[in-house]
Amino acid sequence: MNGRRRKTEPKAVMISVVAERYEIHPQTLRLYEREGLIKPIRSAGNTRLYDDEALRRLEIILTLTRDLGVNLAGVEVILNMKERMDKMQGDLDRVHEMVRLMAEERRKGAVETKHALVHIQSGPLTKLR
Repeated sequence: MNGRRRKTEPKAVMISVVAERYEIHPQTLRLYEREGLIKPIRSAGNTRLYDDEALRRLEIILTLTRDLGVNLAGVEVILNMKERMDKMQGDLDRVHEMVRLMAEERRKGAVETKHALVHIQSGPLTKLR
């Protein structure tokens, strides 16, 4: 060996390990999969394997059901809303970065404004009243 680690598949655990770790019946995990709440990966032999992402989702599901008393229909709605909010946050972060880069270019004088739809005044920003 040359001291380097080989790039391997993400670490994943079998359903029995997950069931024991989270004190949940394997059939409940299968139910969550049938309902589309978690998506374990499959081995070559078609064994369910739970990666870090599936385990994070399972922890959210268990918090909602065990601690907050949310039923599975509610869990599905909450998870879908969370996914949409995460996507929107990513979109917002990209827009924010684009605006930051444009402002930086403008400060350097790299932005051509003579063909802009709106005339941009140079100078310090003033507060709106």
